[in-house]
Amino acid sequence: MGLLGADEPPAYRILNATGTSPFLLTADHAGRVIPKALGNLGVSAADMRRHIAWDIGIAGVTARLSDLLDATAVLQTYSRLVIDCNRPPGVPSAFPAVSEATAIPGNVALAPADKQMRQAEIFTPYHAAIASCLAARHPARPIYVAMHSFTPVYLGVARPMHVAVLYNRNPAFSSILADLLRAEENLVVAENDPYRVTDETDYGVPVHAECGDLHYVEIEIRQDLIEDEAGQTLWAARLARLLPIAAAKLTGG
Repeated sequence: MGLLGADEPPAYRILNATGTSPFLLTADHAGRVIPKALGNLGVSAADMRRHIAWDIGIAGVTARLSDLLDATAVLQTYSRLVIDCNRPPGVPSAFPAVSEATAIPGNVALAPADKQMRQAEIFTPYHAAIASCLAARHPARPIYVAMHSFTPVYLGVARPMHVAVLYNRNPAFSSILADLLRAEENLVVAENDPYRVTDETDYGVPVHAECGDLHYVEIEIRQDLIEDEAGQTLWAARLARLLPIAAAKLTGG
């Protein structure tokens, strides 16, 4: 018996599949659906609305940005509490038993077969869709844009930055975008803070972008800035304006 029923949504959705933009957008934590077979994982409805379950606001920003740029976007459907699609499946944080300070009872002492089922039906199809979109661009090499959001306060510690760009081995495109964001009025911009990309803690950028020798950026937007449609529209418009400028600067244009 599988994890997802025939009446449940697929692991991902693709927006603007024939988009002509040089950017490919991904949103690893866009959704917060839990498969019916897993109940509620022991998590309250109130907690499922929090950042522990998904990247608040990022689906709306990504969808709007996809339209404005004419860019293909791949959005993941299921909650990061089921399986975190931006973690290597073998690390404990891929199936968190505790997220921030909230216990996730449905992830305690998971059997290997249960982990493998979640990986096979959610993680693998999502990343296969990204790989397929990248392969469809061959020989053109898109710029990989990983879209994320972060909570304004984590474990009682405030995060004053409005936006951050993250990178690992190749900071070229991220650094250009960071400079452009800093030129915007009244924005606090961070680099590799409050997170940084590593092979141990991330999957999308290391596997799809760095292994594919692509330019990339991982964008983190503070969630209180994009929790409503007005904020999502503002940030999508800002990024739709700045990303092409950054791409031109990258190539010397």
